[in-house]
Amino acid sequence: MSKTTLFILDDHQMLIDGIKALVKSEKGIEVLGEATSALKAIELIQISPPDIVLTDINMPEMNGIEFTRKLLAKNSKIKVIALSMFGEKSMISEMLDAGVSGYILKNTGKKELINAIEKVSNGGMFFSEEVSVEMMKAISERNTSKEVEAKINLTEREKEIIKLIANEHNNAKIGEILFISERTVESHRKNIFRKTGTKTIVGLIKYCIENKLID
Repeated sequence: MSKTTLFILDDHQMLIDGIKALVKSEKGIEVLGEATSALKAIELIQISPPDIVLTDINMPEMNGIEFTRKLLAKNSKIKVIALSMFGEKSMISEMLDAGVSGYILKNTGKKELINAIEKVSNGGMFFSEEVSVEMMKAISERNTSKEVEAKINLTEREKEIIKLIANEHNNAKIGEILFISERTVESHRKNIFRKTGTKTIVGLIKYCIENKLID
């Protein structure tokens, strides 16, 4: 059984040590590296890429948003989970735009941390309950009108596929559910990303919820 490898970035060594202690007994997780500096983290990750990076948001030389953008530009296969203090909820939207696959609070317990790592490792997304509530509030406040739907002109089939993507189905499963080929699903996905101007699944779902394109 292959292990999920982690890299932990936080400007407080105590938090890094705390996370390492929480995952130490987990047989399926291995801490591959750590850093208290974003620049050092990028350097180390290039040498030995992990599956998942847990990153702080508020750091002195480079914040988590810029770090995530730079990291994913160099290696888009790495998944990023943001570590946040509750007071940094204003950054949720920016971290999502940067391409994170998860967003958890620093006061989270072991169970939720492991759950987040496992879900993201398996290709899903994970957001702490408090974060999800704040996301919905922010989306509600920013929602303006449904006019965008007409502008981007999504077909009914594309809307179906977006809903299935949001439910974490891959191309093969979507094709099976809709009785179409995997290649056709991939073609639809490309059109959806092009029409909505998004690049990641998180960005797509966030865009569609904000613009009331899906429920």
